[in-house]
Amino acid sequence: MSTKRSKTTAAKPAAPKGKRQKKPKRVSALDAAAQVLAKAGQPMRAQELIAAMAEKGLWASPNGKTPHSTLSAAITREIATKGKESRFKKADRGQFCSV
Repeated sequence: MSTKRSKTTAAKPAAPKGKRQKKPKRVSALDAAAQVLAKAGQPMRAQELIAAMAEKGLWASPNGKTPHSTLSAAITREIATKGKESRFKKADRGQFCSV
């Protein structure tokens, strides 16, 4: 019984890598909301945060139908998971403030 072995091919030399320009990192909705709330100094609703973030050019919704609901859920999730280390605090029903 003979076993067939595949021939190994000679490795091609790697093409020289050019310097790539790094794309600027996009700011997440949570990071933008934290910045807006820190500057506002008062509690805001998710819809107000979305409008302020778009106005300041920090973040814009990528064609989502309900970005305010997504942001509200993300802030609530951060509060629940991080607890006292969270960047946000619930001020009232549907309102969030900076810590």
